Order: sequence, then structure tokens, then C-alpha cells
Amino acid sequence: MVIVMCTIFSGQDPANYEMCSRSIRLAGHSTSVRLERQYWQIIDHIADSQGMNTGKFLTTLYDEALDINGEVSNFASLLRCSCVLYLSESHQ
Repeated sequence: MVIVMCTIFSGQDPANYEMCSRSIRLAGHSTSVRLERQYWQIIDHIADSQGMNTGKFLTTLYDEALDINGEVSNFASLLRCSCVLYLSESHQ
């Protein structure tokens, strides 16, 4: 039986890509980050693997990116790319 790759992706549970906002505190300011639920699950896993709660992990990531790059222009995109990088590194 041949499975079309698009069917694998398009047939996933819609809850995976449902948008979810979380309130966090970055650089002393309260803000909200809106990501797909699946990304939040990965971020929670990464934070746990680092021995941190998610809030501490996000703050650490933001602060380090700010130190390295001088600014963080799109934190949500940084989080998504971090998840992709984490998954690609863990599958090597």
C-alpha cells in the first residue's frame, strides 16, 4: 500500500496545530506568545530536559539570544526554529 506523504501530514490531529497563547515574562515585561500546541509540547519537553520549567527556559533563551544578537525581533519564530533544530539534532 502506497501512502501519499501529504496524507500523513494533512491527516494529523487538528489539535496539534491549534493556536495556543501563553503569558510569559521576558526582560521584566509581561507578554504573550502564540504558537501551535505542538510547538508548546516540544518546548515543554526541551525545558524539562534542561532541568527548567518552561518559563525559566524561555527567559534564558530570550536573554541568551539578546546577548548574542543584540535584539530578538521575532521570539515566536525563534521558538519554532529552536524546536526544528532540537528535533533535527535529536534524530541524528
